[in-house]
Amino acid sequence: MSGSTYGNIFKITTWGESHGKAVGVVVDGCPAGINLSENDIQKFLDRRKPGQSKYTTQRNEDDKVELLSGIFEGKTTGSPISMIVHNKDHHSADYSQIASYYRPGHADYTFDEKYGFRDYRGGGRSSGRETIGRVAGGAIASKILEQLNISILTYSKAIGNIEIDYNNFNPSEINNNSLYMPDHSAAVRAGELLKEKMAEKDSVGGIIECLIDGMPAGIGEPVFEKLDANLAKAVMSIGAVKGIEIGDGFAVSHSTGSDNNDGFRSENGKIFKTANHAGGILGGISDGSQIVLRAAVKPTPSIAKTQSTVTKSGENIDVNIKGRHDPIIVPRAVVVVESMTAITLVDMLFNAMTSRMDKIIEFWKNTNI
Repeated sequence: MSGSTYGNIFKITTWGESHGKAVGVVVDGCPAGINLSENDIQKFLDRRKPGQSKYTTQRNEDDKVELLSGIFEGKTTGSPISMIVHNKDHHSADYSQIASYYRPGHADYTFDEKYGFRDYRGGGRSSGRETIGRVAGGAIASKILEQLNISILTYSKAIGNIEIDYNNFNPSEINNNSLYMPDHSAAVRAGELLKEKMAEKDSVGGIIECLIDGMPAGIGEPVFEKLDANLAKAVMSIGAVKGIEIGDGFAVSHSTGSDNNDGFRSENGKIFKTANHAGGILGGISDGSQIVLRAAVKPTPSIAKTQSTVTKSGENIDVNIKGRHDPIIVPRAVVVVESMTAITLVDMLFNAMTSRMDKIIEFWKNTNI
């Protein structure tokens, strides 16, 4: 199976299945000398682990990470960093029935068509549990961005049809509610919506918003390695994500040039924009303003409500999905979106280091290598 590696210079390779012995990641291209501990990784993993509230699957996993390589005396060595999280609470028997049919909204059918075989226990490689490796890699990328004074704020913008009110926007509120919403009132109303859908044996989707501050201008390429294109690829590779917006996103389709264009001004020798409809990226290259990204997340496909499907032999049947599932994916996906964003930014920052000859000369003149 190909397609498990992401990145060019700073890259991750995730491995493992939902009901296998473990899941993990190998991070390659990380510079030496970064202070890194298992606790740094664990803080990120704790944001996505199951069983944190009534809105997440009750699979009882502590998602304890173990660093296997690439660290010596608390610092990265420059060699590949391998991390592992053991699977402990996997109830494979819950999934034995689905071996004979295809779950609606899942990758069961397409996986069978591609490989002629699938691990039906919890989705196998297609499971959301694969994102543990992404989050572990994202924790390292975030440490690098932190040293460059680049910050990422990620949260739930909408749960179903309940959206935050930016007049009530409070970043400190994000970690105060189980839905990771920066608006307390919206979080309360979203919780009521989820209770209603859970009673109906149904699920809902939502929108995750990601704000990036401190990104310098000039990162990204003008053609195939555009910053926005690579961010879109990274975030769209998350299984539950079905749409991406940068800046005004789809709203530009009913805007005008005079409204949509961001004006430029200069003050004290510094160039800045008068608006940010572009979301911090012009021509595939960062423009120095805040990068705004949104991801549309689909409703959890595993629901107890009766659905129609077919068996592998083509028989039409009705099914009720059993097992432990999230009634909504959005809250646990917030850190996954943030992690894939961080990995992409670091990789493209590293790629940009060879864009200008004067910068290369400046670097090598000031090194003792």
